[in-house]
Amino acid sequence: MLITFEGIDGCGKTTQLRWLREFLESLGRKVRTLREPGGSELSERIRDILLFTKENVAPRAELLLFEAARAQLVETLILPALAAGEIVLCDRFYDSTTAYQGYGRGLPLDEIAECNKIATQSLKPDLTFFLDLSLEESKNRSHNRHQDRIEQAGDEFFEKVLAGFHKIAEQSPERFHIIDASGTSRETSAKIIEIVKAKL
Repeated sequence: MLITFEGIDGCGKTTQLRWLREFLESLGRKVRTLREPGGSELSERIRDILLFTKENVAPRAELLLFEAARAQLVETLILPALAAGEIVLCDRFYDSTTAYQGYGRGLPLDEIAECNKIATQSLKPDLTFFLDLSLEESKNRSHNRHQDRIEQAGDEFFEKVLAGFHKIAEQSPERFHIIDASGTSRETSAKIIEIVKAKL
């Protein structure tokens, strides 16, 4: 089973992923946790380029770098883990690319869909949790953090990203769950665990 977590920064993806892993392991399940971009040595190197380069990155170059990192992660870690019966929890997956590079940067959605399909070998998550948080609350939670290149894209960009996540959710109701992340972390966790329990 592949479970992915989506949302803008400050929504609590990392915390929720960790708590879901602890819950699943308490049931005796073997769990692999990964992040995008990253996870493998090559993908982590691409992550550094994407997030911290000082060069102006063209939107299509940005897209293809994300897809290269994803292709390596899927081929070398995600597919083998799933084949071994593990539950894979991933902090971001291809929905982030659709939201950020598609709705945010304005690249054609059909091109992104094709790139996502190639990079993932048509793999789709079984469950996706979109931790929905307003841009204002995201900024409040993240104000002390050093911002990477993408986090500096501005309010207009992130409003488009948030709208994009909601459109993706509308188009994929069979796997996409919108979770209100404005409450406490434990309240959010309880909602996620109930959905996962029903899926197991």
